Amino acid sequence: MLRRTGNPEVWFALLAMLLIGGVYAVVVWQTKAIPAAAGLFGHLLGIVGFLLMLMTEILYSLRKRSRLARWGRMSDWLQFHIFTGLVGPFMVLLHTSWKFNGLAGALTLLTIIIVASGFVGRYIYTRIPRTVEGVALESPAGETQSAALARSRKALSVWYAVHIPIGITLFVAAFFHIAGALYYATLLH
Repeated sequence: MLRRTGNPEVWFALLAMLLIGGVYAVVVWQTKAIPAAAGLFGHLLGIVGFLLMLMTEILYSLRKRSRLARWGRMSDWLQFHIFTGLVGPFMVLLHTSWKFNGLAGALTLLTIIIVASGFVGRYIYTRIPRTVEGVALESPAGETQSAALARSRKALSVWYAVHIPIGITLFVAAFFHIAGALYYATLLH
């Protein structure tokens, strides 16, 4: 049985981003100012966005790599990964208060690169035929597809070699940003 088609996770993510963007617009309208990253609303956006991004990275990876964690189908976890991988960065972008200097600016750039890379990976991933559980099929339906399958698998391995290190760099830098924000905003007062 082949997996289902469509991208409901992208549509749900767009809907969530529209709702969050609407709340953001209301806050801007009521306060007549862009919410400060260090303000209550800005922190809320940053914290929830970062937690969604952590969930994107950790939960999907755990489900994918752990032999013990067999909860849910991989295709559902990939959809969750895509949803949180879109909504989390959007919230973090709103958290920036549209200021992109220093470490925060580098983090924003890394976030944009990792999201764009995720779109490329999703395209490559869909080129490999899979079962409903998300397991790659070893032999395609026709012999003429075997070269295309080999190219897709090679492209996916190259993509992993780029996407994963950028993601790790993003999270290491994000932890430094959070530590710095806590130090300068909390501990020095």
